[in-house]
Amino acid sequence: MPSPESFFAGHPDGLAVYHAVAEAVAALGDSQVRVTRSQIAFRRRKGFAWVWRPGKYVTSTVPAVLSIALPREDGSGRFKQVVHPSPRVWMHHLELRSPGDVDPEVTGWLREAWTAAE
Repeated sequence: MPSPESFFAGHPDGLAVYHAVAEAVAALGDSQVRVTRSQIAFRRRKGFAWVWRPGKYVTSTVPAVLSIALPREDGSGRFKQVVHPSPRVWMHHLELRSPGDVDPEVTGWLREAWTAAE
């Protein structure tokens, strides 16, 4: 399985953002991290957050996107896109440009998603 370092090879800003997200998730409690070729997933019984590099798919200068699965739609203007892929999940996509973007508001969304993933 690839590592976060290999996933973000050549993209130190994205790796720094990932580490900020991982630290916020670790503070919530137990969860697993799974690195694939397309994303880094955080999960409990089910997935609740994913970090990925938009530059792998589209032209973008954003170092990382955090996708958070919430049981409701959040209307924050910080989200780049919100989609409703299933009746109980609203997927919220947030562009993160620096580790500082993982602030108390983002940590609150992660906590809500982590709790819902039991």
